[in-house]
Amino acid sequence: MPTRSVLICGAANGLGTAFLEAYRKQPNTHIIAIDRAPIPNSNDENVQKFTVDLTDEPSIADLAHTLASQPIDLLIHSAGIRGLVPALETTHHGDVAACETLEAMDLATLTNTFAVNAAGTFLLFRALLPNLRLAKEPKVVVMSSRMGSLSNNFAGNRAAGSAYAYRASKAALNALVRSFVVDVPEVVWVLCHPGRVETGLVKWREEGAIGAEESVGGLVGRIEGWGVEDSGGFYDRHNHAVSHPSALPAIADTESTSLPDVTVRYTRSSPQRAGKLQLSSLVSDALLHLNKTSTMRYPPLEIPDFPS
Repeated sequence: MPTRSVLICGAANGLGTAFLEAYRKQPNTHIIAIDRAPIPNSNDENVQKFTVDLTDEPSIADLAHTLASQPIDLLIHSAGIRGLVPALETTHHGDVAACETLEAMDLATLTNTFAVNAAGTFLLFRALLPNLRLAKEPKVVVMSSRMGSLSNNFAGNRAAGSAYAYRASKAALNALVRSFVVDVPEVVWVLCHPGRVETGLVKWREEGAIGAEESVGGLVGRIEGWGVEDSGGFYDRHNHAVSHPSALPAIADTESTSLPDVTVRYTRSSPQRAGKLQLSSLVSDALLHLNKTSTMRYPPLEIPDFPS
């Protein structure tokens, strides 16, 4: 009798298929595999397959209805699209950069990428909250991207700029997950950058991309180890923290403080939210974390006023 249930979103190809192969071999594990594309045939009795389109609310509602009262112990979300302008994928085959430049990007590509990578993901997670809450120690692990980290996209970083649809949709995804962390604390939520992986997001193999099996092979153990203390974290496949400005916690009281390499200004927030915080220690710890985990040193920085 299976003792836990694992839902894998995006199971038809790339990382999702690799996760499906990894978890279906584990004992006492029931797999729920979902994708809008056909999922490879599997005769395993412990694998359920469903066709689900993240951009179609009735499709998500049908899944939630079918899975009603079924606990989900682990949800791995690896569905997404790259956000390249479709016409340019043909005329500029092999050149990712040419398919997502400032001049090339269009509304249809932006809208579709947001619909899949951000809005559809939100709808899926919200619909499956009852199933997650039925589990003893529920966990959601989201395949995000370092390209969605604001601290990765700065002048001087050779990998910065462009990729408008993908970067913005992944940044939105990261923000959505951080809100789930606040609003649904009984579930562990972890963001993960799996590396540059050959997943089929583009129509050709990207230089330097690793195989999905290699990425997943290193991630399965990390996923099992992530717990409550990691909720809201953003890690790469080597378990190194990926920095992003939202890593700074809420600050309580209006004051300024000067620290090495950085000046921070913060404003009073709700006492119910902030409580009695040790301001200097909290800010110092947060900035120390940012400077340790980022490839750059943080220059003087001001955090905008929070609404009262």
